[in-house]
Amino acid sequence: MPDKDLEGNIIRVLPESVANQIAAGEVIQRPASAVKELMENAIDAGAGQIDVLVKDAGKSLIQVTDNGKGMSAGDAVLAFERHATSKLAEATDLLKIRSMGFRGEALASIASVAQVELLSKKPEDELGTKVLIAGSKIESQEAVLCASGSRFSVRNLFYNIPARRKFLGNNAKEWLQVRNEFIQIALAYPELQLSLVHNGESIYRLLPSGLRQRIVAIFGEQLNKKLFPLEVETEIVRISGFVGAPDAARKRASEQFFFVNRRFIKHPYFRKSILKVFEPLVPQSYQPVFFVFMEAAPDSIDVNIHPTKTEVKF
Repeated sequence: MPDKDLEGNIIRVLPESVANQIAAGEVIQRPASAVKELMENAIDAGAGQIDVLVKDAGKSLIQVTDNGKGMSAGDAVLAFERHATSKLAEATDLLKIRSMGFRGEALASIASVAQVELLSKKPEDELGTKVLIAGSKIESQEAVLCASGSRFSVRNLFYNIPARRKFLGNNAKEWLQVRNEFIQIALAYPELQLSLVHNGESIYRLLPSGLRQRIVAIFGEQLNKKLFPLEVETEIVRISGFVGAPDAARKRASEQFFFVNRRFIKHPYFRKSILKVFEPLVPQSYQPVFFVFMEAAPDSIDVNIHPTKTEVKF
């Protein structure tokens, strides 16, 4: 018998799969978003090597392989639940967060809009686990022989949301976004071994190095002699990195990077401050080159402003 008190109600609780798809719209906006989240997941797993392989700018396949600590069979399934995270136990933990991910939304969001295969094994285990999930539904899980660490294969992004897939950019545009996300993480973690392959072509094979060597490996040897170190320390923040000489300026702002606690950010005020310094030094319509890293106590900044975590408050 239906509850008479509820008859005529028009407000309903959304099914979990629908709620996940809505959340995915905030976290996973395009293939590059999935690349970012999976690489950050690998970093948080303690990986020293991360290999990224994409096909059709990530629309057909995004595969991220790491040699991190891997997951147990139970955690491999739980990882795809919304708000399942090993980083936070209570709200005050947000003030101490140093990991790249912490909300427990990324994997659930990806799995709600793609067909995902996860292979994962902890170093101490004999067998790993293989999980197949699509549209938030776990299709199978089995024990398998596999290498230690994790490999996420994300196929057919937005296969179940045709309207979202339709509004993705062409492959050239989406590939540029994927490449940019890879570069941002590569700059933030020069000590990691990283590779990027697109449609079978090796784009980057980056060996562990210092920041200067990493910048040169990505942007070319011609920049090496035009980089000047930046070192400033205050009671609140430590600033380091490199700025390019005026004659290293570019037509586009493609080599301007800000990081806070190794997290790439967009901050109009900081950018304007640097542009003002360079204004009398570079030709009009040219953009200075800079790689600026800020380190601050986690409790002095708030990265929990936007799902993409590219905005911070001090």
